[in-house]
Amino acid sequence: MLRYRADIRTLSFNGLYFSLLALAFVLRPLDASTVDLSRFVAGAPEVNSWLIGSILFAMICLTAFQGAISTHNSVHAPMFKRRWMNKIYQCVLTMTYGHPVSSYVPGHNLSHHKHTQTRRDVMRTSKARFRWNFLNLVFFLASIAPSIMRADSTYAARMRTRHPRWFKQLVAEFVALWVVQIALFVLDWRLALVFWLIPHLYAQWGIVTMNLLQHDGCDETSEYNHSRNFVGKLVNWVTLNNGYHTIHHVTPGLHWSLLPAAHAEKIAPHIHPNLDQPSLLLYVLKAFVFGQRKDYLGNLLVLPEEGPDEEWIPDPRTTLADLGAESMDSETGGLASYVAHRPASTQPAP
Repeated sequence: MLRYRADIRTLSFNGLYFSLLALAFVLRPLDASTVDLSRFVAGAPEVNSWLIGSILFAMICLTAFQGAISTHNSVHAPMFKRRWMNKIYQCVLTMTYGHPVSSYVPGHNLSHHKHTQTRRDVMRTSKARFRWNFLNLVFFLASIAPSIMRADSTYAARMRTRHPRWFKQLVAEFVALWVVQIALFVLDWRLALVFWLIPHLYAQWGIVTMNLLQHDGCDETSEYNHSRNFVGKLVNWVTLNNGYHTIHHVTPGLHWSLLPAAHAEKIAPHIHPNLDQPSLLLYVLKAFVFGQRKDYLGNLLVLPEEGPDEEWIPDPRTTLADLGAESMDSETGGLASYVAHRPASTQPAP
């Protein structure tokens, strides 16, 4: 069923998210001062509910963010060989991300990827203009959210007649999300707020803010220096190689499991060394907490004045490789985005 065996890890992360969410509603750590674990493990003692709640909250936030990364990956390279499986998976994945998966297509695939850091990129980092760079990190999502929402609504309205099947998939994800969300809030609004809504907001903030880390101060006109990479092994294991961003922009349909090797072969020999960062955490501390806003060469970043967003919405017939589950060009597993971007030396796993 899977196009790549590596996505067993993706499904494991998704399964862990739902397991932790269910555990939070079973243990109900907000209701008492202690949680009796002996109901689940014989002889286990009672544990402080705030400790259990804090651990669950942190882990659900992490796995929700991994769901956001899975969302990103699925709209570029659908996971399953069959279209109908990908359509169902996008509905399921919507629950981990807290937003319809199909809505990732316009702002990210079609605006950001095709018009990186220009006025046709609704997610361009130049929209964040606080003098203290830490505030740009915190409020980047807020600075671009109005543009994203306008673009999403305009694109969806046009796709209703231009590509009804994609639009119906968007609606299905939206309905599934709200049915589950309303049910959880009716079941227990406090648990739903803490363990459902807030982790989703964190996931959305995290995946969008990665754009700031990966592009701010880079050279969008350069063949290789348009994106920043985070090449640490641990962060890339946890984030499904989301740190390898340059090669992702060069070949957006390339499966995430192939990115490190492709980066080493095609990008690393040519990119400026400052754009291969060994540690995401150290970079955040250096660039946003203790340092000033600089370009990748180390110069203070001066943002020019710019006008409003430019029109970018394309004819869907020209973007068949960018529509998530609808990128599948046949029920036999053909994938338009994979065919369009596949390097000659790579083949999917059997």
